[in-house]
Amino acid sequence: MTTVEPLSRPAEATGLDRRQVHAVAACYFVASFAALGLPPYLTEILPTLGDHSGHWAGLLYVVPTVFTALGAPLWGRLADRFGQKRLLLRAQLGLAVSFLLAGAADSLPAFTVALVLQGFLGGTFSATNGYLAAALDGSRLSKALTLMQGSARAALVAAPILVGALSPWIDPHRQYLVMAVLPLTAAALLNSLPEPVRPPLAPAGHDTGTSTPTVSAVPAVPADRPGSLRLLYTFEFAFVFATIISFPYLITLVQQRLPGAGGTVAGLLFALPHLVYLVGAGRVHAAVEARPRSGLALGFALVAVGLVGHAPAHSLLTFALTRAVLGLGMTFGLVCLAVLAAEAARGRAPGRMFGTRETVSKCGAVAAGLAAALANGSGGPAAPVVTGTVAALAAALLALLTRRSPR
Repeated sequence: MTTVEPLSRPAEATGLDRRQVHAVAACYFVASFAALGLPPYLTEILPTLGDHSGHWAGLLYVVPTVFTALGAPLWGRLADRFGQKRLLLRAQLGLAVSFLLAGAADSLPAFTVALVLQGFLGGTFSATNGYLAAALDGSRLSKALTLMQGSARAALVAAPILVGALSPWIDPHRQYLVMAVLPLTAAALLNSLPEPVRPPLAPAGHDTGTSTPTVSAVPAVPADRPGSLRLLYTFEFAFVFATIISFPYLITLVQQRLPGAGGTVAGLLFALPHLVYLVGAGRVHAAVEARPRSGLALGFALVAVGLVGHAPAHSLLTFALTRAVLGLGMTFGLVCLAVLAAEAARGRAPGRMFGTRETVSKCGAVAAGLAAALANGSGGPAAPVVTGTVAALAAALLALLTRRSPR
């Protein structure tokens, strides 16, 4: 049995040491601020661009997501060919350019083009994961991927608060200009990190995603069975769909059920699942690393319980408990997906694999938004959680049925 090595193994053995991995996480965190913090303020931004009623806010909210999904596989293939670090720098600089264009836009079409470029030229999450997968392996990689999700959750919680705090002094539209400094800073820091050594590709006949040979000091390991990628992508889509579907109309639901609650309470309830992840991800990783599919089944089941709990919730306490259970399910799901992705990355070109995973994830988010809108239109703001519950239960059953399949 192979001994699990810590993330802090020396840089010459892993390509990145612990300090460098945390630097990568910090770069992803700061670069995510504008991408995650400004979209909730589209209804305030669009009236300054001629859309006085904010009619296009819903569509523009998903524009970067759609174009990230379209661009991620291309950038992943280019990263495998020209180097993960180079394409990660490209993603950070692409974000900076798109933020500058968005902040300088003086019309709705120009602002829309900037959001399209943000999605297509960005893709920092898949680029960051590909960079890490080219340097780390096994437990070290799954821990690093778990840390990246922590950076995303922290930015999702902190960014809207910061944008709101700056709004009295700087209009949210012009904050794009200020936020462009963040990916530029991240790119400068990332430029000082090494180009990682890619792990060896799988033998011929396996689903590697590329035929380009590589040289590596790391001994070759058997690739995951070909079907494992399809299963990983299925779980990724189902997880994103089941969790995101409750987001668009949560604030409306809370305001309906808790008339006396202000925006701060609603915001805290929205952020609670992400805070649970930040507190519990490390402990969950240690618990599920040896049995990720069983942990994933538990995660989906907890997500289902958390979602269905929204329907009867009519008090602050029940809402908080429901959101905490959903957060625990999110934690198990995200951590187990990181472990499964680390397993699947062995012997594969990381750029293509994580680029495709990003596309699948974004498609799940778009599908969740559309399903939430349809369900809300027919059954009110509580209806989307029913759809998410069904999806989560189906995915939990699939994870149970496949938990003993060979890796």
